[in-house]
Amino acid sequence: MGTKFLSPLHLSLLTISTLCLSSCSLSVPLPPPLPILPIPTASQLRWQQSEMAMFLHFGPNTFTDSEWGTGHADPSVFAPSSLDTRQWARTAKENGFARMVLTTKHHDGFCLWPSAYTNYSVKSSPWLDGEGDVVGDLAAAAEEFGLELGLYLSPWDRHEPCYGDTQKYNEYYLGQMTELLTRYGDVKEVWLDGAKGEGAKYMDYYFDRWFKLIHQLQPNAIIFSDDGPDSRWVGDEAGFAGSTCWSLFNISDVEIGHTIEEYSEQGDPEGTDWVPAECDVSIRPGWFWHSSEKPKSATTLLEIYYRSVGRNCLLILNVPPNTTGLISDEDLQVLAEFTNIRTAIFSVNLAENATASSSSVRGNGDTRFDASNVLEESIYSYWSPKEGSPEWVLYLNLGKSISFNVLQLQEPIQMGQRVIRFHLDAIVDGEYKTVINGTTIGYKRLLRFPSVETRFVRLIIDEARADPLISFIGLFVDSYSTTNDLDEDDKRFSSKIDTVVRRRWPRQHGHFFIGRIAEM
Repeated sequence: MGTKFLSPLHLSLLTISTLCLSSCSLSVPLPPPLPILPIPTASQLRWQQSEMAMFLHFGPNTFTDSEWGTGHADPSVFAPSSLDTRQWARTAKENGFARMVLTTKHHDGFCLWPSAYTNYSVKSSPWLDGEGDVVGDLAAAAEEFGLELGLYLSPWDRHEPCYGDTQKYNEYYLGQMTELLTRYGDVKEVWLDGAKGEGAKYMDYYFDRWFKLIHQLQPNAIIFSDDGPDSRWVGDEAGFAGSTCWSLFNISDVEIGHTIEEYSEQGDPEGTDWVPAECDVSIRPGWFWHSSEKPKSATTLLEIYYRSVGRNCLLILNVPPNTTGLISDEDLQVLAEFTNIRTAIFSVNLAENATASSSSVRGNGDTRFDASNVLEESIYSYWSPKEGSPEWVLYLNLGKSISFNVLQLQEPIQMGQRVIRFHLDAIVDGEYKTVINGTTIGYKRLLRFPSVETRFVRLIIDEARADPLISFIGLFVDSYSTTNDLDEDDKRFSSKIDTVVRRRWPRQHGHFFIGRIAEM
């Protein structure tokens, strides 16, 4: 067979094609880094970004001046004279809450909707001549004010006769859950817990079946319990998370009703499940309204905000309606003050007009990963260092000397939670000095410290599970807080870290290492 030669035309076309391929290959951008597992679902992302929800404990306990009803109160006690769920919704909307969660049935078994499975409900009360439906009214108000709806249905039921019969009560519970999740439109959170008093009948709750049915009926709903599956209890009712707080968790290590406080507070850096923490706390000493109790101050709520939302958690603040069916004026006043304080602090970001630079940038200066992205408050743009960099540093030139005492950091959590340890330095008297050290960032981290005045700051990531990604850096002034992040509460949490099993971290300063126990 003879040798075949390409014609000059073919050679020209081949040369052009080769040059095009070479040119195209040079212009192809580097893709984003791989997410590090676990990562949140779309519903968990939406939930985390909402930051705050309003809990509404309301029912016969409101009228009997009790916290845990016996289940024997006559339905006639439920008689609010001015119940207005629109007032509840308006209050939530005006004060920055994205969702309302109602106790549709507390431990006393009384239902705030006309359930077909029991007469122990609003249909047996004098309110609206037994024709009322608190859940339905709240769902309508939530839709009107652009809020999400969440529902709490207590597993423990002190009224229902079949409680204690595992088969019958699980059927009863799922029957009521189905009513709630098919009558009232979109439900974005389902709240349940393992609370049960001493001497209560033994019950085996079929949690796995409950969770499957909930997600079947409301695919976008977040399920809260002691161990998820979508969000977890933080382990206390003070509204405080651990100063180290991972969204990573091992569901298989926790049993509902048997919480390990330290584990819930801090999460697990080696967890295989994404289960962020939810911090529940009441604006008053009790969960239900009592005439003898007064609300917490606005500055106390601010402290709770820093230690919940500011520690990678969602804050669910209980604001119980009173016996008239309205949120009390004194509670409204505190909420308004709390909102005004948050606005005063976080509406002015002193780093907004800074110039940002970094030790390296992924993709040889690709603007999609540039340091300037950290000046925009969004988790969907971020700084990414060059892969394998020996250091991870972000620099801010504030343009002029500025005083501040609050640092806000955020990670793009859709890519996984990465940062283990970090610290902030500022140039003071001509040299860098450390302002604050921190552990974990997650969706949002807020740290307070004595006021510092400087033009230049740098954020150094000391340890991370993978190359760190930072989506936002903000600097603020808080003239309301009387404490900082070195106070007694943090010392309390720091001491607890010693009781938790130490973990081997994958990387330090950009290098893989084996066998070293990291200090948290």
